[in-house]
Amino acid sequence: MNNKANIIEEKLMPIATKLSTIKGLIAIRDGITLAMPLLIIGSLFMIIASLPIPGWEAWLGEIGVSVYLWKGVNGSFGLVGLIASFGITYNFVKQYKVNAIPGGIISLSAFIIVTPFLKDANNAEGITLSFMGASGIFVAIVLGLINGYIYQLFINKNIRIKLPDAVPPAVSESFSAIIPGAVIISFWLLVASLLDVFGLPNIHQLVTTILGKPMGLLGSTLPGTILVAFFNSLFWFLGIHGGNTVNQIISPVWLANLDENVAAHQAGEALPHIINSPFMDNFVFIGGGGATIGLVIAIALLAKNHKSSKLSKALLPITLVPGFFNINEPTMFGLPVVLNFSLLIPFVLAPVLNVIITYCAMYFGLVPIAYAAASWTMPPIISGLLVTGSIAGSILQVVLIIVDIVIYYPFYRILEKKQRELEAKDIKED
Repeated sequence: MNNKANIIEEKLMPIATKLSTIKGLIAIRDGITLAMPLLIIGSLFMIIASLPIPGWEAWLGEIGVSVYLWKGVNGSFGLVGLIASFGITYNFVKQYKVNAIPGGIISLSAFIIVTPFLKDANNAEGITLSFMGASGIFVAIVLGLINGYIYQLFINKNIRIKLPDAVPPAVSESFSAIIPGAVIISFWLLVASLLDVFGLPNIHQLVTTILGKPMGLLGSTLPGTILVAFFNSLFWFLGIHGGNTVNQIISPVWLANLDENVAAHQAGEALPHIINSPFMDNFVFIGGGGATIGLVIAIALLAKNHKSSKLSKALLPITLVPGFFNINEPTMFGLPVVLNFSLLIPFVLAPVLNVIITYCAMYFGLVPIAYAAASWTMPPIISGLLVTGSIAGSILQVVLIIVDIVIYYPFYRILEKKQRELEAKDIKED
């Protein structure tokens, strides 16, 4: 056991720690998170517009309400990529102790510049919503990181317009952004123009092909998703936030998949992607990383015994309720699960089985594919209904919770027995 712990601490821990501190990954994580309220709000409109009630959607269309609800979806959910183009650069620049707001604004402008414009018969121009939404996140990531690095480099190297100290800071900082902003915007304008002149695919198409498709092998396939769930648990086991490292690398794929599902649902077509954000948040990681809802319920079941350990009785009130809201830090560090080899097998196995069971249930049509986003803190049973629009989603979550309990219970029971023996030994020594 000590040898295993030493190997993990010496070999894997430095790698996990390094990944968790990479500025680019932090910027992507926080930049996309900035757009999460829009995902939730847009999903609420979508749920209202498509409640699983016979005749509901037709009735909303007849009274003229449906079109406005879907406009609410497009005006919130459909802007995730645009907001991320600001948020990623903002959070990247901020890590270099530079005023980040101008950098974010410049990056947002660059995002619009590389996005193709459409013209109608009257020469009125506009932008396709699909580029502005989750489908544009890959471009937002590429531009956000490049623009953020260039912007902070100009500012930190003092390649900027400097005004006297008497000038208000807001004005001075605006002028400081002119030179780096002009360089960044001109560069992306030149790139977009050259691609257009030579009849090449636009940047959205290029980035999606070069970056999106390889990442899709991890984020959109069953084997890849099993691998992601495995490494999420492994990082958590090492004490590194798996959701902020492993998941954030793949989350653009899941968001883009969800965006395509939304468009298909709105058009009345078959949903193309089983694996997406709600698939992971509301079915795989029930209770948090490691699907620890099974563990906290196992703790609760054993804590009811009057002979249970003091540890179980102490953990019960601080783990059970947060666990139903997918908050598992009290369990991770209170039990702890981190570096606790007695729980490594169920901690890895539970989310992996959740992936397989959920995928099969949706693949074979037993449960509708998720098309709406629910907050990651939304309790199971409720979230299953909301994201799939069907009670079958809730039933699937019940099945998954039972499976997770069955996986965790024997392992925690062994841990509980050892804990009681230790406590009994301490009493005898006293």
